[in-house]
Amino acid sequence: MSFAARITRCPQPFDPEQGAEARALLPGLSAPLSDLIAGAGGCSPYLKHLMEREADWLPAALEAPEDAVDAVCAALREVPPDALEQALRQAKRRVALITGLADLAGVWPLELVTGTLTAFADLACALALRATVGAEIRRGKLPGMSEDDLDTAGGMVVLAMGKMGAHELNYSSDIDLICLFDETRFDPDDYLDARASFVRATRRMSAMLNDRTAEGYVFRTDLRLRPDPQVTPVCMAMAGAEAYYESLGRTWERAAYIKARPCAGDIAAGERFLKGLTPFVWRKHLDFAAIEDAHNMRLRIREHKGLGGALNLSGHNMKLGRGGIREIEFFTQTRQIIAGGRDPSLRVRGTLKGLVRLTETGWVPKDAAEALAAHYRFHREVEHRLQMLRDAQTHVLPNSNEEWDRLAAFMGRERSDLEAELKDRLNAVHEIIERFFVHEEGEKSDMPEQEADTTALDRDVIARWPSYPALRSARAVEIFRRLRPDILARLAHTAHPNEALLAFDGFLAGLPAGVQVFSMFEANPQLIDLLVDIAGTAPELASYLSRHANVFDGVIAGAFFADWPGVEVLEEELRAKLAAEADYEAKLVAARRWRKEWHFRIGVHHLRGLIGAEEAGVQYADLAGAVLGALWPEVVAEFAVKHGPPPGRGAVVLGMGSLGARRLNARSDLDLIVIYDAEGVDGSEGRRPLATRPYYARLTQAMITALTAPMADGRLYEVDMRLRPSGNQGPVATSWQSFQEYQNNEAWVWEHLALTRARAIAGQADLARDIEDFRCALLARPRDAADTLKDVEEMRARLEAAKPMQGPLDARRGPGRMQEIELVAQAGCLLAGEARRDVVEALAAAAGVGWLTAAERDALTRAYHLCWQVVQASRLLGEAPLEVSQLGAGAAAFVLRETGFDSITALEEGLSRACAEAAEVVRTVLLRPPEGDM
Repeated sequence: MSFAARITRCPQPFDPEQGAEARALLPGLSAPLSDLIAGAGGCSPYLKHLMEREADWLPAALEAPEDAVDAVCAALREVPPDALEQALRQAKRRVALITGLADLAGVWPLELVTGTLTAFADLACALALRATVGAEIRRGKLPGMSEDDLDTAGGMVVLAMGKMGAHELNYSSDIDLICLFDETRFDPDDYLDARASFVRATRRMSAMLNDRTAEGYVFRTDLRLRPDPQVTPVCMAMAGAEAYYESLGRTWERAAYIKARPCAGDIAAGERFLKGLTPFVWRKHLDFAAIEDAHNMRLRIREHKGLGGALNLSGHNMKLGRGGIREIEFFTQTRQIIAGGRDPSLRVRGTLKGLVRLTETGWVPKDAAEALAAHYRFHREVEHRLQMLRDAQTHVLPNSNEEWDRLAAFMGRERSDLEAELKDRLNAVHEIIERFFVHEEGEKSDMPEQEADTTALDRDVIARWPSYPALRSARAVEIFRRLRPDILARLAHTAHPNEALLAFDGFLAGLPAGVQVFSMFEANPQLIDLLVDIAGTAPELASYLSRHANVFDGVIAGAFFADWPGVEVLEEELRAKLAAEADYEAKLVAARRWRKEWHFRIGVHHLRGLIGAEEAGVQYADLAGAVLGALWPEVVAEFAVKHGPPPGRGAVVLGMGSLGARRLNARSDLDLIVIYDAEGVDGSEGRRPLATRPYYARLTQAMITALTAPMADGRLYEVDMRLRPSGNQGPVATSWQSFQEYQNNEAWVWEHLALTRARAIAGQADLARDIEDFRCALLARPRDAADTLKDVEEMRARLEAAKPMQGPLDARRGPGRMQEIELVAQAGCLLAGEARRDVVEALAAAAGVGWLTAAERDALTRAYHLCWQVVQASRLLGEAPLEVSQLGAGAAAFVLRETGFDSITALEEGLSRACAEAAEVVRTVLLRPPEGDM
């Protein structure tokens, strides 16, 4: 489609005489094109000047503007270095002219306008750098480099920053560049000579682009974004730059590197440098301190430029002023910084792309992002019109009526309509941004202290807060000063304020540093509600949060309150996270961080009544299964690097006990068995081969270490291997053949009881199927009921003697409590020949073969459900069974809500009654003379 057919808007000539002169320059154009030329020339002295210089070139260019730009760039690449300076200026005129007209006419959207300007800037930098570095090489000033090194500029790279880096150059933009060189390409003795040569080349490149001649200029260049520009050379070594950012880099520099990209010279070296800066730019945890920094930066810019106060369109700065372009960019970049360390999909350079990604990942509501994107496009168009008038790097709206009339005509608008739309859009941007940024200095929070009676709170507790490590920095104190009224008010609104205060005090006392967490709270006040809720219910969990506050990341980073995704989705997610880590130790760290967040999520959901004890048990088990399923291949791969792949068909990790039955609690350890099948292979094949038995024993130990090793983020799980054949006396990994022989010929009844709950969690799928088939067949075989029940009764008696009940609310141990009911259920599986892992299903199977009556089954089931609810609640609140005298009001309310009782006394009575009934059933059925083999 031709240029003329794509015109959607047209400027009106502010100065008809100048417009007529412009029209006369190009007499053969069609009416739509001629009107465009008249409108542009009648408003913009700069565009009229370009038309006069390029009148012979422009008509053909208007037929196919994209092809015209491509032709300009192609011709420029063929220009010899000594003619490049003049050729660049002519090319800039042509690109600026066709881009300006395509923008004014609506032929090109904003992205194509800014992208065309940026692509030309990239080419100009690349050609200028090649010319100036080439001159150094030809003069023998760049040690060890020849003409063959020109394509990589001898190891020098130009990083495009800011709008150029994001492909967002405005019409009359400066270009922000950082020039670096790869010092590893030079001998140490040649370092100073190389640096001096690159400094000369950089200065000449900048002058070639920046200096004004009779032909004009190409781009104003700014080299001041490099590290410490007052004392560093205009081109510095990559190692020095990296050291600066690692030790002294500031938030604004991190934000700047969101948009950084190599645009000229040694692109590969530039990419390596930027990859090395990833930990500086993108933090591992959510970084809400970046919001505080960005907010303060906004305020400093406003103060320095005098841009605060009410909106006044006359002289308003469209870039830096209230509701302007910079606010949208800051908003987008800070949210990218906050979450980009965790979500690489947010690491995009453009503002509009960034808004889209933030919407897709749930960080910005869709309506807000779409509104900001629309305002951004409009703001940039206004900015371009201001700059097209006289090729001035300005963002300031007119101060005079005449210039307002000129701008309106240039945009093809009525002045009153333009002013009204500008005011509406600027105010809308300001309102959206202010809703997301932290409160202005001195602004009250949404629950000021004076609205709640906080006098009942213990002032002695509050008085000690300034002595805590979290409040040792002035910045942390300042943020917390703004949060403090809100926190106290929320604590005062709890049912038992001083109890909640003490729990919050424990959280604050354990917090090693405050800026990041306080910034997160300020940006997300709902986290304060959550913390107060946790502090008032589960003080131990609040203490845990003080040591692992980054788990709050999960609350904000995604669908924290969405439905449970299931073990398959979890395992896939963790596998992806582990695959993204470069080394084994980093994978273990990532697994711990990931597991911690999901474990916290389950606890919060349970604490807030979103799930009950049954769902929590399944979710804790799914989480453990996902960890084992994703981590096992990583352990095997790491082990295989040294010792070779597993001999035979590999191994399977069996989950036993509560893990096998998918009924874990918040503090469960993992009962595991590893079974391998070497298929007759004697040993591994690797750099350090091992015989089969020690191979799998050491592989199993590597897995245990991966799970239990204490790291910065703690352990993944404690592991118990005592349920393997022969217990602690047997090998940590059992061969498939030995396992079958042992279970068929040597295993005790208690070991068959344990197998009723066994479940393959990780490892080779075909071996897992074989083990499951064997398990089902083993449990289905006939057995002597009297002997079985005798062994079960002896085991019950030993358990009772070894682990007596600890108080009336110990729902796990004691007569008729959870441990005994599980034992009866497992015995029922053996007697019924059923491989049921679930306790309720096992009790039903026992009733189905007549060992239990329906009433006995129901009594055991009722007691078991209540015991499970109490155990789940107690493990979330602490390690020990519930103790009435130490149970806070919030914790008591949680336990009562979970179990459905009105008071703790009623719960004690109900638990005692249900367990007494269950104990009677247990005594009866274990002593009941069986009617025969079952």
